Amino acid sequence: MSPSNDATGPIGVSRARLPRATLWRYGIGSLGTGGFATLPGLVLVYYLTDTLGVTALVAGLILTISKVWDVAIDPVIGGRSDFSLARSGSRRRFMVMGGIALPVFFVVTFAVTPGLPPAVSAIWVTLAFILCATSFSLFQVPYIALPAELTGRYDERTRLLTWRVVVLTVAILLFGAGGPLLRDLFPDNPYLGYLVMALVAAVALGAGMLSSSTVAPQNVPEPESRPTASLVQNYRGGIRALIRSQPFRALLATYMLQGLATGMMLAGAQYVATWVLHSETAVTLLFVALIAPALLLTPAWGGLAKRIGKERGFWLASIIFLVACASLIMLLWSPGWWVFVPVAVAGAAYAGMQTLPMAMLPDVISHDAARHGEGRAGIFGGLWTAGETAGMAFGATALTVMLAITGYQESIGVDVVMQSTAAVMGIVLSFSVVPAAAMLVSLVTLSRYSLRRADIEPEGE
Repeated sequence: MSPSNDATGPIGVSRARLPRATLWRYGIGSLGTGGFATLPGLVLVYYLTDTLGVTALVAGLILTISKVWDVAIDPVIGGRSDFSLARSGSRRRFMVMGGIALPVFFVVTFAVTPGLPPAVSAIWVTLAFILCATSFSLFQVPYIALPAELTGRYDERTRLLTWRVVVLTVAILLFGAGGPLLRDLFPDNPYLGYLVMALVAAVALGAGMLSSSTVAPQNVPEPESRPTASLVQNYRGGIRALIRSQPFRALLATYMLQGLATGMMLAGAQYVATWVLHSETAVTLLFVALIAPALLLTPAWGGLAKRIGKERGFWLASIIFLVACASLIMLLWSPGWWVFVPVAVAGAAYAGMQTLPMAMLPDVISHDAARHGEGRAGIFGGLWTAGETAGMAFGATALTVMLAITGYQESIGVDVVMQSTAAVMGIVLSFSVVPAAAMLVSLVTLSRYSLRRADIEPEGE
């Protein structure tokens, strides 16, 4: 019997069916990762422009600075995570550190003292959010690397990541809908509203991340673990991974572009609710319309991938999302509650856009390890996290640029301003045409992804 048919695969990864407890312990981590990706993406720019009085361009600069820092440290954390795995047999230490630190700095980000000048508020949020990004990466990078180490089976990875996306969609619903509701409990004191929102969210973030850290395998350390790589070596390792793995480059570029599209829509949702639908609380209904279909259909995308392949399923989800997104341009001429229909269609597609590329990533990692004889899951996880956060951040930044170009007016506290027709048009374009264009380009990069089931799991295994 060949080694590939045993309970463990050729690189020592289990090929047995994953127990349900492992699925849920891994999946619960997305309560933290999904919450942190959703809530700041939804409210942070609006918090800066419409409560702290920071101009749209400066708000975009704050996000860009924090995410550039994030992108810079992710490959380093990935390399250190690989070293920790070799030395101690587990990546758990990094996940625990991130799970403890992120809730603290998340609260600090939304605890700006009332009455501070906008410039001081901007510096406060910048420093606090950089610390948030660092803490998040400590957890997210090893978390992304785990599927390739938990199972070596093609379909089991889809099953594992399907459950993760189920939790992710629940997290998006809880944080995306519940966060603004908590904030709006204090309409006369937005500073207090944001602080209460952050405190409640921080508890959920920490609980999900720390619970999930227990799923990290505890293996036997390498007898002679490799020495800690320097910063330069970590970056070189990331560059080598990009150069030698064409499937990873194609998948990462696709996910970044789609992250830009969804990040722009996420950051723009509150502006659409306020200035197009004329109801700040409509952002909660937008999230329900987006996430309810995603929650229901996530398992269906996993089943479809098993029948037609992850790559074809990813194509289908991306095209559906693109069409739904482009149709939102009709808000320019006929704003109204019909918007929830295309948003629901986009939500159904979004489930596939999350489940399938995440299930394809461990295939890429194991394919690279089989070809080159070394496991670099941490490096790949760091690059993936960097690309994901960069895509989402540039989406929010693109929104702020559009707002600035079209003349959006910021405000402080409870001050009320009126927006011009051009500003409202900019909001709609940022929620429809621009994200649709990014999705269209992502189909070009997706066409370059070459791995199929036979490349990961040869016939007979």
